[in-house]
Amino acid sequence: MHESWKAVLATEFAESYFRALAEFVKAERRGHVIFPPPGQVFRAFEVTPFDQVKVCVLGQDPYHNAEQAHGLSFSVQRGVKPPPSLVNIFKELEADLGCKPPKHGDLTSWAEQGVFLLNAVLTVQAHQPASHRDMGWETFTDAVITLLNDREQPLVFVLWGRYARNKAVLIDESRHLVVESPHPSPMSAASGFFGSRPFSQVNAGLAELGLEPIDWQLPD
Repeated sequence: MHESWKAVLATEFAESYFRALAEFVKAERRGHVIFPPPGQVFRAFEVTPFDQVKVCVLGQDPYHNAEQAHGLSFSVQRGVKPPPSLVNIFKELEADLGCKPPKHGDLTSWAEQGVFLLNAVLTVQAHQPASHRDMGWETFTDAVITLLNDREQPLVFVLWGRYARNKAVLIDESRHLVVESPHPSPMSAASGFFGSRPFSQVNAGLAELGLEPIDWQLPD
C-alpha cells in the first residue's frame, strides 16, 4: 500500500472491525485457497496513490478462479483469459473511443494513470463467489470512498450495476462527477451498458475538472 493511503487509513486499521477482518482472512487462508494472494490484496492502493486518484471504478468481489484476481477491480493478470464482464468492457471501449481490445486483461496501465480500481470486497474463497461479503470489507471500502469524497480535489466515480450505484449515497455529487450504467456482465450489458459510452464521459468529466484525460488504450 502506498504511503499516502497508509496515512489516511491509519485510524481505520486501528478499528476493532478491521482487526477482526484481518483475523478472519488469516483463518480462511489456513483452511482454504483465497484470492488474490496476500501480496496483491491492496494492489489498487499500491499502484494509485490517494492524492493521484482521478477516477474511481467500483467493482464488487474479486474474481474467484485461479490466477485471475490481482487486486484491481475488473482486471486479470496477463496470460489469463479475460472474463465475460471484462470482454464487454473492451467491446464498449472500442465502440466508444475506437480502442482496440488488448491481448490481455491487465488494467494496470489505467491504474498508473489515476484510475483507482476498487472492489467493495477485497478477498474471496476460491470458486465461492461472495464468500467474503459482510465480513467487514464493505465497512473498510465505504470508508475509502468517503475519504475520496471528502478530498479537496474532486474526481469521477464510475458506478456500474446496482451494487455500485447504491454507493452513490456516499458521494457528494455537487462536487464530484458520477458516471452510472448497468453492469458490464453478460446478464445486464445489453440493457444499458452497451452504448453508455463511459470512457468518453469520464474524459469529458476530467476536462471539466481541469484534469488530464485517461489514455484508455491498453498496451499489448
